[in-house]
Amino acid sequence: MNIINVEHLYKIYGEKIIFDDASFGIQKGDKIGIVGINGTGKSTLLKMIAGEETPDKGQIIKQNGLKLAYVPQNPVFSEDSTIRSYALKKGEENWKVESNLTELNITRFDQKIEHLSGGQKKRVVLAKILSDDFDVLLLDEPTNHLDEAMIRWLEEYLRSYKGTVIMVTHDRYFLDRVTNRILEISHGKMYGYDSDYSGFLELKAQREEMESASERKRQSVLRMELEWAKRGCRARTTKQRARLERLEQLKNGNTPIKDQTVELDSVETRMGKKTIELHHVSKKYGEKVILDDFSYIVLKNQRLGIIGPNGCGKSTLMKMIAGQVIPDSGNIEIGETIKIGYFAQEEQEMDPSQRVIDYVKDIAEYITTREGKISASALLERFLFTPDMQYAPIGKLSGGEKRRLHLLGVLAENANVLLFDEAGNNLDIPTLTILEDYLNSFSGIVITVSHDRYFLDNIVDRIFELDGKGHIRQFEGGYTDYLNVKKRESASTQFTDKTENSRGNLPKDPAESNPKSWKQNAPQKVKFSYKEQREFETIDDDIAALEERIEKIKMQINANATNSVKLKELFEEQEKVQAQLDEKTERWVYLNEIAEKIGCV
Repeated sequence: MNIINVEHLYKIYGEKIIFDDASFGIQKGDKIGIVGINGTGKSTLLKMIAGEETPDKGQIIKQNGLKLAYVPQNPVFSEDSTIRSYALKKGEENWKVESNLTELNITRFDQKIEHLSGGQKKRVVLAKILSDDFDVLLLDEPTNHLDEAMIRWLEEYLRSYKGTVIMVTHDRYFLDRVTNRILEISHGKMYGYDSDYSGFLELKAQREEMESASERKRQSVLRMELEWAKRGCRARTTKQRARLERLEQLKNGNTPIKDQTVELDSVETRMGKKTIELHHVSKKYGEKVILDDFSYIVLKNQRLGIIGPNGCGKSTLMKMIAGQVIPDSGNIEIGETIKIGYFAQEEQEMDPSQRVIDYVKDIAEYITTREGKISASALLERFLFTPDMQYAPIGKLSGGEKRRLHLLGVLAENANVLLFDEAGNNLDIPTLTILEDYLNSFSGIVITVSHDRYFLDNIVDRIFELDGKGHIRQFEGGYTDYLNVKKRESASTQFTDKTENSRGNLPKDPAESNPKSWKQNAPQKVKFSYKEQREFETIDDDIAALEERIEKIKMQINANATNSVKLKELFEEQEKVQAQLDEKTERWVYLNEIAEKIGCV
């Protein structure tokens, strides 16, 4: 039995149709994930179910006595409110709220909310809402701004929650682990799938194929009926009249509308020998240490993922690389050929009265792609901005559409280093999927701060974990590889603890009273990864081989001084091998810096 019925819903904003006779039923215990391209009405649907917006036509019928709790995407707080004044109720037992706050690492209840980070604000709202008694929980982008630990906590909470959950999220792993139904919003209609996100992708493909097959059949029958009509039939008999009526119905049939997807394209931009180098960089705010004597040389075409708890300094590190924040000590050197494109976490300040097309033209009238130069208008169409939308003011765009426009602006700069700070916030899943494909073929460096585990697995080849105390630990591979290492370390620690406890009453060294304490307090030791150790052992031979190869090419050049065709081939080969040698030399410098710190040289 349905506890909520969405019936024949119509909603229009200006000239944009959001819902067109859309219907859907929600049953008790459903864990529903709402998906769709930005601007299709996902957040609007949540607001209408919560009673904060009303449809133009149609109705949303709720079971009598149904209690709803709603967490909006961007909660609004009263001025000067503290955690205590917002989350705790006067004169009532607040143990459950306090328990939630503590579990979510919020302990200073007199702190002003305006001083909290985005992730901390989201945790305060969740702690308050989840302490109430409710039957249906409505969540709009619950994982935005939350770190990995908090996302996993929320996953477990929702998996064990017995009530109904309806949420909008772009976190695909989160959808897979929490939902049992997917509601897709597309072109004003709603499509329900009894599956998690992975199953939804398969079921959606089946639905679209069935629609395409029905359309092919309709077109085939329509051609036959039109040929019959052209032969000069006369609608005198009942049978002939019925056939003509069927012809009209076929002509008036609706062609299935397929979702458009963002089209991304890049052109290779030359990158010189020097990329981005961090030398003994330190940064702190008050007593909060962000980085403590950190050095690193970013390699060409490297993909770095930066993770860590909220407030540990991930965005600050990105801003230092982008040149927006200055280190307290040390320096960051940027190569002369490096051009940085920075997709910031904060919503870009845009003039709401400026037309969409003028925003892009301010960056470039024409944008270079692999296919050649295209106009600002053509690029906007690739990013799903129709001609009508292009000449509309930016203020009429949804939050997700503004983020898509900001992304377009960053990519239009033809940068060879892309910095993404929480790209998953407010970008829809189809756009994220296309962005992942783009970045995997991008000829340049990608550095991303992200809590989107799926995005990290698809993009990065090295993880930087910030511990919140100024230290960075490096892990080879994507997020799942990082998680596997952490699990193995946790299992090893537990085994060591059990072994220590099994010693009985034997005399113990004082330091062993807490086996972990000396490890936690000891300075983190820099060390080679397995891959780096192997590379360090062979890199001298690799460099020598490349140098020998260049010498042989030079000898061949001298021997073929009059053969222009052969000379061209040799010079091209020399340039290619020299580039390999330059890259190996940079890597040699980096590996030797580590070797000196750990005493290998």
